[in-house]
Amino acid sequence: MENFRPTRSPNPPLHPFRSLLVLLGFVLLGMSLGGLLAGLFIAGWASANGSKSVADITDILTNPASYPGSWHLLMLIQAVSHLCSFLLPCLVYLRLIEHRPWSEFNVRPLPMVQSLGLIALLTITFMPFNGLMIEWNQNMDFPEMLAGLEEWMKQKEDQMTGLTTFLTNFTSPLDLVIALLVIAVIPGIGEEVLFRGMVQRKLAQWTGNVHVAIWLSALIFSAIHVQFYGFVPRALLGALFGYIYVWSGNIWVPILAHAVNNGFTVLMVWLYHRRMISVDIENTNSVPLTGALISLLLTIGFLAFFRKTNQSPSQPYV
Repeated sequence: MENFRPTRSPNPPLHPFRSLLVLLGFVLLGMSLGGLLAGLFIAGWASANGSKSVADITDILTNPASYPGSWHLLMLIQAVSHLCSFLLPCLVYLRLIEHRPWSEFNVRPLPMVQSLGLIALLTITFMPFNGLMIEWNQNMDFPEMLAGLEEWMKQKEDQMTGLTTFLTNFTSPLDLVIALLVIAVIPGIGEEVLFRGMVQRKLAQWTGNVHVAIWLSALIFSAIHVQFYGFVPRALLGALFGYIYVWSGNIWVPILAHAVNNGFTVLMVWLYHRRMISVDIENTNSVPLTGALISLLLTIGFLAFFRKTNQSPSQPYV
């Protein structure tokens, strides 16, 4: 596949499996750095606000609504932790281990990508169908023998849902800009570079099958978020971004799709909280079956059109 063909390098490339293991090491180091910085930020903020006990400091992450003024602190922590965990490890690995530039991610220059404007429409069109998948995933029941696991998963889900609700509960235009940067732009760049630019490409080189690589990386992408009752819809999103990357040949295209997906949700939540619209995009129970089916058909149509306009007859991408 042209999109996953490595560029020439003066050093012999590592085996894809070894590359993934080394990359995992860099990611773990980055997560540790992000966690250390987050702890320092929380300790400094707590000290400035007269709260110095360890219990109070750790409680900020699990019960942020009890600490007035912690919204900006958590946004800072989200941004720094995300950069350290996703984007920074990839760039360091690419430079120190493979000695390759950012252009490694781009087989096709961005101006040569056809129907680029379709990406935002495609991403938004997919949302109703994925909303139905969210509703189905959230209503999933486990057998009685797995009741303990189900309870733990629900507790983790409630914690993540509470944090997400807190971070998206804002009204000022400045906070909207901050939220778009932290929730949409930074994750769009960091997660796509890691999961599509690095993991997906390495898996394609290892397995020799781009479809296997897309779906495996999508499953890993969903699992790392540790939100079990959103696993299936997030995996579908990951696969969507994966195919967009393969057919476009440019990492900025799935970055755009990812940022639009997150940013559109943030914008709709902001408008809903300001009572400028009546649609609660976070309420997936409002997605009718007919609307979800239309969403799926339109998504398939847009994807087929995007693939056709960007596929070279002599060197097909898939």
